[in-house]
Amino acid sequence: MCGIVGILAERAVTPLLLDGLKRLEYRGYDSAGIATLANGHIEYCRAEGKLEKLAAKLQQQPLPGTVGIGHTRWATHGRPTEDNAHPHVTDKVAVVHNGIIENYRALREGLEKKQHRFNSETDTETIAHLITDYLNQNMSPQQATAAALKRLEGAFAIAVIFVGHKDLLIGARRGSPLAVGYGEKGEMYLGSDALALAPLTNRISYLEEGDWVELHPGKTVIHDSADKVVDRKIHVTALSGAMIGKGQYPHFMLKEIFEQPAVIGDTLTSLVTPDNKLALPKLPFDWAKIPRLTIVGCGTAYYAGLVAKYWFEQLARLPVEIDIASEFRYREAPLPGGGVTLAISQSGETADTLAALQYAKSQGQKILSVVNVPPSSIARMSDIVVPTLAGPEIGVASTKAYTTQLTVLLCLAVDAAVARKAIDTKRAEEILQALHQVPALINTILRDSHHIQELAQHLAEATDVLYLGRGLLYPLAMEGALKLKEVSYIHAEGYPAGEMKHGPIALIDENMPVVFLAPGGALFDKTASNIQETIARGGKVVLFSDAAGLAKLGAKPWWSMTLPVSDPVVLPLLYSAPVQLLAYYTAVAKGTDVDQPRNLAKSVTVE
Repeated sequence: MCGIVGILAERAVTPLLLDGLKRLEYRGYDSAGIATLANGHIEYCRAEGKLEKLAAKLQQQPLPGTVGIGHTRWATHGRPTEDNAHPHVTDKVAVVHNGIIENYRALREGLEKKQHRFNSETDTETIAHLITDYLNQNMSPQQATAAALKRLEGAFAIAVIFVGHKDLLIGARRGSPLAVGYGEKGEMYLGSDALALAPLTNRISYLEEGDWVELHPGKTVIHDSADKVVDRKIHVTALSGAMIGKGQYPHFMLKEIFEQPAVIGDTLTSLVTPDNKLALPKLPFDWAKIPRLTIVGCGTAYYAGLVAKYWFEQLARLPVEIDIASEFRYREAPLPGGGVTLAISQSGETADTLAALQYAKSQGQKILSVVNVPPSSIARMSDIVVPTLAGPEIGVASTKAYTTQLTVLLCLAVDAAVARKAIDTKRAEEILQALHQVPALINTILRDSHHIQELAQHLAEATDVLYLGRGLLYPLAMEGALKLKEVSYIHAEGYPAGEMKHGPIALIDENMPVVFLAPGGALFDKTASNIQETIARGGKVVLFSDAAGLAKLGAKPWWSMTLPVSDPVVLPLLYSAPVQLLAYYTAVAKGTDVDQPRNLAKSVTVE
C-alpha cells in the first residue's frame, strides 16, 4: 500500500526522501509528495502519477530543510489527484498516512464546525486538522498527537512534522507497519519498511501495535498505546542498497525469477542438513497430536497454501482446512482444541492475514507462520516462525517469495509426515533429495526462457486465457492465471482440469489459448483427454509437460515445452518458473508496467 519516509538530519533531506520513495515504489502507488520544514514554515510538493513527475517538479521547485516527510499514495478515499496526494498540510503541521481512518467523516464534520477548511477528499487530511485543533488549544506537539491518536479509529501508520520544531518528527502505527532507523551523526529515520531506509542505516526498530514515537537528533522516545514510555529492540538488518537494485535485468520481476535457484537453495540450506535430515526450529506443538491444521493467506500466498494442503494431507495424513484470510474471520469457523493455524505472507504485514490470526488466537490456536520478513507483525504475533530466505522482493507480482514459501511448506509437511508415521525416513529423504535438485532443474528451464519469450509474442494478442492442472498442479494453474492477470492485464482463469466440462469448455474456440500443466505421471492420461477435447474445438493448446507426457500425447499441441523429470511431490516448484516467465514475457510484449502493475500494491496493509 502507501509508502512513508521521514528524515531528521543536519543536511538537506529532500534528495534523501525522494530516494527513499523510489525504494518504496514496489508497494504500488498513484501519486507522491514531500514536505519539509524550512525558514520557519512548511513547504511541500505533490504530483499525480509516477515519481518522475514529482522529481521534475522538485527540479523547478526545490524544497530546502533538514526535516521532512515523503509519501507514495495508493488511492483509497478520494481519486488519485494532486489535491488528494500526501502530505496534507495546515498552518501548523504536515502529515503523511498509510491506512484507513474509519471515523474520518464524523471527525471532519466536527472540525468543520470549528472553521477548519478541507482541501481534499481524503481521510488523511482529517488527521492534520485534528492535530492542529489540539495545537490551537496550546498543547505541545506530543500532547496534540497523543490526543488525536486516541480519537482515530481504523488502521494506520503516520508521520508528522510541526512548524517551529525543526528537531522533531513524530510517527505512530496501529495496524500498519512503521520502522525507526538510527543513523550516523544523530540522523533519525521513519519508514514503512526497512527497505526504504536500507542505504541510510542498518539499525532498525519496529514499532509495536499502538506505539507512537518522538524522533529527536540522535535519540527516540517511544510510547505505547497508553502513552507509557517503552523500549523497543534495535535490530541490525542485512539489507543494503545493492540488494534491491535490478542489476543487468530490465525489470525486478525477471531478476527475481532468475534468483529462484539461489534463494530456494538458501532456504533449503537453513532447513535441511547436507545428509538430508530436517533441521527445523523446535515447534511448540506435536504434529502427531494435531487434530487439524488451518492455513490462511491472501493472493499468491493462498495458492501456496493450497499446494501445502495437498502435501499435508497426502504425505502426513493431516486434515487441513484452508481459507482466504479476508474471509476466514468473518466465516467464524469453529477451530478444534489443540489445533494449529499456519499463516503465509511475504511481507508479514498483510492486514487480512493479521486479522485472521487474531481470530485464531482467540480460539486457542497455536500460530505457525511462514514469512519473508522475520521482524514483521505476523512473525511477532506467531508462536513460531519458519522464515523464507527470498531476500527483498520488489516486483509486485510475487515470484521468488512463492517458491521459497513452497520450499518451507514442503519441509514442514515432510516433518509432519514423519512425526505422524505416515511416511518412513527413507521416503522423507527421497523427497528432500528431490527438493535439493530443484534449483539446478529450474536453472535448466531458465536457460530455455527464450522459447517462452517466443510464445509470449502470440499470447499477448489473446483477450482470455484458461489454465488447467490436476492434483498438485491445480493450485499452480490458479497461480499462473493470477500472474498473467496481474502483469499483462489479460483475463485468465485457473481451473482443475477435471472441471473443464463443467463450464469452462464453453469458452473454448479458435481464439482461446489453454495452458495445460500436465507432467507425464499417473494423472496424465486424464488430462490428455482434456487436451484432445480442446484441440477438437479449435483451442490453442499450450502444454508444459515432460518427455514422457509429450510422447504419450497423440495430437500435436499448438505449442509445447519439455520440462525436466523429478519426484511428483516437488513439481509445483519446478513448474512455477515457466508459468512465471510466460506471464512476464507476455506483459513485456504488451508493454505494461511489469514491476508496478496498475491498481496493485505489493503489501496490502489495510482491508
